[in-house]
Amino acid sequence: MKRGDIVTVAVPGDFSKPHPAVVLQQRIYPETEYVTVALITSDLLRTPYVRVSVEPDEHNGLRESSEIMADNVQTLRVHRVGAVIGSLDQATMERVERALLMFFGLAR
Repeated sequence: MKRGDIVTVAVPGDFSKPHPAVVLQQRIYPETEYVTVALITSDLLRTPYVRVSVEPDEHNGLRESSEIMADNVQTLRVHRVGAVIGSLDQATMERVERALLMFFGLAR
């Protein structure tokens, strides 16, 4: 599992079923039990700067048009992360990074 991989996650709380998510951490350290991800949804809001649109393809493993939610970043225990189903290309990861910078107020 590495940055840019799309994985399934079991998120406690409002989300009762496994969801796809993109791994945000640069490196997963074996001595830590947590990983930070951004959830992916197929409930499209089409809100640029907060969500990044992604179309399904053979590389990302998604089944339908989706959005990566910069407004829903979570740090989960590694045991809540399932299999890697795909990965994002570099251009999409750069869009995710810009959305995160904007959402968290780190960009000017």
